Amino acid sequence: MSSLAALQPGRSGERRDGLTAGQRNAMVGAIVTAHVAALWGLLQVREVREAIHQAAPMFVSLIAPEAPPKPELPPPPVPVPQPQRRPPPPTPMIAAAPAPTPAPFVVAAPPPPEVVEPPVTAPVVATAPAPPVAPPAVVAQEPKIIPASAVQYLEPIVLEYPRLSQRLGETGRVLIRVFIDEAGLARNLQVSRSSGHPRLDEAALAAVRKARFKPYTENARAVAGWAFIPLEFELEK
Repeated sequence: MSSLAALQPGRSGERRDGLTAGQRNAMVGAIVTAHVAALWGLLQVREVREAIHQAAPMFVSLIAPEAPPKPELPPPPVPVPQPQRRPPPPTPMIAAAPAPTPAPFVVAAPPPPEVVEPPVTAPVVATAPAPPVAPPAVVAQEPKIIPASAVQYLEPIVLEYPRLSQRLGETGRVLIRVFIDEAGLARNLQVSRSSGHPRLDEAALAAVRKARFKPYTENARAVAGWAFIPLEFELEK
């Protein structure tokens, strides 16, 4: 402050330091710059900066709230013109028609009864029913005849000569007709040619019935069929 006081003019208006106005302005600027630099240096110290922040007054500005918008008033209702009521028209007077003169009462004779002829119906002719259609005839396929050379045995025929026939000297040849199924079993046996002695025929049937045949095959497939087996009854000489 002493340096600034020395630069101020005296009471009599004379310069104490003998400096010109330009020199004085330059010196004042240098002093102000020095003070600003010293102040900036102090602000670089954290303790000084915190002390200044704590000592700085707090300024609170109160902002008045905005006024709410004024509600818009609804437009006045438009008056609706009321229709003018007209007086009702007068009720017309309707004159009553004169009553008609009644016609004279005449009694009419009833019409003659109408004769209805019965309808003519055509005579009913009975038709004979059509004869039933006969189903197509099924052609029965003849069983296979197994050749005698193709008859083979799994269990051969064991022919037993009846004792009474031996005593009586009965001999002969029996031809047996047998049906062999796919499994080689004798299903049906018949005497195709008799020996002339019933005991010999029965013995031949019993022997063939106990036998077991090998199934007859064609094209690697078992086929059932009839076979003829001759059996001979002879006495030893």
